[in-house]
Amino acid sequence: MKHITTETKNRTGIITLSNPKKRNALSNEMNTEIADALAGFKTQKLLTVVIRAEKNARVWSAGHDIAELPCNGKDPLAYNTPMEQMLRAIEAYPGVVLAMIQGSVWGGACDMAMTCDIIIADENSSFAITPIKIGLPYNPSGIIHFRNRVGLGFAKDMFFTARPVLAERAYKAGIINHFVPAHEIEEYTFRLTDEINGYSPLAIGIIKEQMRILFRATPVSPDAFEQIDQLRHTVYCSEDYQEGLKAFAEKRKAVFKGK
Repeated sequence: MKHITTETKNRTGIITLSNPKKRNALSNEMNTEIADALAGFKTQKLLTVVIRAEKNARVWSAGHDIAELPCNGKDPLAYNTPMEQMLRAIEAYPGVVLAMIQGSVWGGACDMAMTCDIIIADENSSFAITPIKIGLPYNPSGIIHFRNRVGLGFAKDMFFTARPVLAERAYKAGIINHFVPAHEIEEYTFRLTDEINGYSPLAIGIIKEQMRILFRATPVSPDAFEQIDQLRHTVYCSEDYQEGLKAFAEKRKAVFKGK
């Protein structure tokens, strides 16, 4: 694999994001590699998986590779995109997926971390969800990931300000489950996976699937789904979205006009 490495340690699968030149941006290829790695660990019946960056990384992941977002009126976060397939692979994995966070987490990578079952992070971590910076209409499943972890009020603050949430505040808000000093985080994380590995795989898998079903059980009418789809279509076909992508590529601040 080009953009990640995988290994097994004491019955725990480890996925390491390993593309520092692009700050571990979640390219389509990397997303596919992560999903494939999870499928391999599932075949091995590993109860725990850790997703991490390389040791002492300043950026855990810069989020979705902006250069790969479509600009031709296609939904950038459609159901069948590699990013969404990777997130569903985390949700559907029949064991516990842990994100070990060192460094900053941006955009779609923040969504990936939120989708993991448990987040362990150190004092250097931070989390920012940044679609408004490029005029990107986020999808319903991604919004639900945030609402389920931090509640609606905090999710609104993250989406509407795009400001990084620093480690201590992230812990108080419930983003981080275990707040651990940087020099202890590896030992702590694998001590936790060893503990989980001693429990019933069947019980954990069933409980996780129940949680997935129950926390996704938000009643929405067909009319509401169609309305959401139209709202998002209005944004990703807009001049603002084109300006956001262009400004990012040109490394300047976008000038949005609400069109």
